[in-house]
Amino acid sequence: MKKISIVYWSGTGNTEVMAQAISKGAQDNSEVKLVKVEDANKEDILDADAVAIGCPSMGAEELESEYMEPFIASFENIDLNGKPMILFGSYDWGDGQWMKEWDERMKDYGANILQEGLITHLSPEDEDIHKCEEIGKKLSNI
Repeated sequence: MKKISIVYWSGTGNTEVMAQAISKGAQDNSEVKLVKVEDANKEDILDADAVAIGCPSMGAEELESEYMEPFIASFENIDLNGKPMILFGSYDWGDGQWMKEWDERMKDYGANILQEGLITHLSPEDEDIHKCEEIGKKLSNI
């Protein structure tokens, strides 16, 4: 059975809703670990067969600085060796530049980014939840 890790940070709950929907989509075919980034460790990423990482846009379209940024930065000198990965998160304003930069950053760290990061404006709507569930299915069928 595939091991899927979903690591996320959520301030308002929007990104957490997305993480839960990804988990739901992956549960039928995989062992899913859903963990808040403040409780995560590198092994949650390195030991998984596929990974989803979620964080909303903060400030000037940046990752959350207290937990998510240091967690992501900890992989800078670790080759992720083609780890299948999809990024996700919500935003209030901007055009999603933080997600584009995050996708590129994780590619630079060696991740195999399976699709453009999924972003939702504020609270995920039904269509967004469906897209999240599809991400879960995609990760579990790699």
